[in-house]
Order: sequence, then C-alpha cells, then structure tokens
Amino acid sequence: MSALKAFLQPSISGKTKEVVISERFQDENGQPAPFVIKAISQKENEKLSQMSKIKEVIDGTPVEKLDNILYTKRLVHACVQEPDFSDQEICQYYGTVDPLDVPSQMLSIGEYSRLSEAILELNGLKDPRKKLEEAKNS
Repeated sequence: MSALKAFLQPSISGKTKEVVISERFQDENGQPAPFVIKAISQKENEKLSQMSKIKEVIDGTPVEKLDNILYTKRLVHACVQEPDFSDQEICQYYGTVDPLDVPSQMLSIGEYSRLSEAILELNGLKDPRKKLEEAKNS
C-alpha cells in the first residue's frame, strides 16, 4: 500500500454534533436543549476569513488585517445549524436584524465561550486531549 492511500480520506466537513452549552435553554420536556454544530471545510473557512478582513493605514501604508471579532461571529454563524440564527423570529426576539449578532445578544460570556470552544474542537482547531492533560495537571 502506498503512503498516498493514507491521505485519501473523506473530509470532516458537514459532520455534526449536539452540544449543551447551558441549562438555560430547555426543550418542551424540561431537558437541556442542545445546539447542533457542524464542521466546515477549509475552503469555507478561507471565505469567512476573507470576508472578515478590514483595511487599516499604518504609517501611510494600507494593510489588510483580520477582524477577529467579526471572524468569530461569522464562524459561529456558519457552524451552528440549530438554532437557526437567521430565523426572523429569533432575530426579532433578540432585537437585531443581523443574524451575526444573535449569539452575542442571546448568550452569556461563558455560554458563548463554550459554544466557540465546541466549534473549534469539532473543526480540529482544539485538541480535546489537551483539556484532559490540563485537568490532570491542575
């Protein structure tokens, strides 16, 4: 078997996972309602990154720079399938017309952080084993 075959694997893009980020959100049975998140492709990530760049002038030279807050908002929006932040009812409830602003209006700092961490982990940007190592060492 050639080494190339080891790299001919399907993409994880589209893989989904349910995560409970808070006890505040409960279904009709009083159980914690999970957020459904999905993995995206690197191509989609590059698109989000390009859309999140801003231009600044530093010492008279125009420079493109990633707006990390805008990028994170776009990443969360792209990866969360449920709830649908684009739904008009949820936007209206949280007082915004921009679906990118719904999570910021809806979630506490800790909830937003847990959701972001789960998205990063699902997309391979955080190694869940490191959490275990950190927990063991504390």
